[in-house]
Amino acid sequence: MVTESNDDELRKIIFERDKVIVKFTDKDCPVCKLMEPKYRKIAEEPMYSPVSFLRMDAKENPVSSREVRMKGTPFFATYHNGTLADCGIAATEEELREMLQKLLQLS
Repeated sequence: MVTESNDDELRKIIFERDKVIVKFTDKDCPVCKLMEPKYRKIAEEPMYSPVSFLRMDAKENPVSSREVRMKGTPFFATYHNGTLADCGIAATEEELREMLQKLLQLS
C-alpha cells in the first residue's frame, strides 16, 4: 500500500517506522506517471512488507521540494531508523528495486 504524505507527516513516520521509501512526484513529470503503477505494484509485494511506501507531491511540500528541484523527478528517498539512507532519481523499475534492496539489507 502506498500512503499519501506531506512534509510534517514524513518527519513523524520516518521515526515511527524502521524502513521508509518516499516517491516525490510532480503531475507534470511524464516519467513519474510511468513509474506510478510500478511503484504501487512493488509496494504490494510481500518481500517489501517491512518497508512503508509513501508518495508526496514535490510542489506541495516546500521542505522536500528543495532537494527535488535540484535533482528532478521522479525522486526517491529511503530512510532507515529516522535517517536518510539513500536518495536520487529512479526512472526504471530496476533502479527502484535496487534502492529497495539496499534498504532491506540495513539492520
